[in-house]
Amino acid sequence: MTSTEQSNTTALEQRRVARESTRVGGENARSWQLVSALQTSRFDLAQLGRADQIVLDLEDAIDGSLKQQARENVVGWLEGGGSAWVRINDWTTVDWSDDIAALAGVPGLAGVMLAKTEAAEQVTDTFQRLGGSTPVVTLIESALGIEDAADIARARGAYRLAFGSGDYRRDTGASNTPLAMAYPRTKLVLASRIGDLPGPIDGPTVASTHPVLREQAADAVALGMTGKLCLDSEQPAVINESMSPSPADVAWALDFLAEFEADGRVIRDGSDKPRLARAETIKRRADLFRIEPSS
Repeated sequence: MTSTEQSNTTALEQRRVARESTRVGGENARSWQLVSALQTSRFDLAQLGRADQIVLDLEDAIDGSLKQQARENVVGWLEGGGSAWVRINDWTTVDWSDDIAALAGVPGLAGVMLAKTEAAEQVTDTFQRLGGSTPVVTLIESALGIEDAADIARARGAYRLAFGSGDYRRDTGASNTPLAMAYPRTKLVLASRIGDLPGPIDGPTVASTHPVLREQAADAVALGMTGKLCLDSEQPAVINESMSPSPADVAWALDFLAEFEADGRVIRDGSDKPRLARAETIKRRADLFRIEPSS
């Protein structure tokens, strides 16, 4: 390795360390950027970018004839100092077994996203095969998965639920409208609560325009979702903003909490407990995401 190459490697390592030191953890992550495992030139850019978490994709983005090359790309990058989640193939396929064998014990693996999850045992088997410490985000993409979401959320190894909205629409014939998506989104929100998991991750928005992305993110937030899959480097900043408390919300929360403290934390009527819970949640997320209240 030449001195220039060594310098470039050191600079990349320093940038990685700096980015990881400020990264929002997976339990609170808002934006989850999917990157094809064949597009190695995008790996570093994604890790250093605005997404709270990145997911290298071994599943739908990869032709069957290229799966092995994709695995080698991912493992090589992780072993070289990269860090990311990896979307692995459906538990019912041979590719799932090959993904597990390739990834088990690899440094830099933040966790896996299990495609097309439909049963709790698929989650637990994945978790155990990876050594019993690698978190599993369950990507639920079918009518069966949605209906069994509560069981999936309570499975050993389940870390967070995610919505594969495109495959869900293909499976059910549902339209991509707020009304049609309200039921599966709500099921995932309720299942997450039942399983004592963080809020679920919404499916991606294919449209690249920011107004559409903001609208769909707002629909998800209104139902209780706290994260969203995304498909390119332009979306994370919009998602992060849309899925964070607004400065006005933060100002309200701080004012309410200050008033509540000044009154001796005495419950005055039936609305106080729900408002207190909301205010505390907003304050916690504002602290986490470093959002200042509006003046």
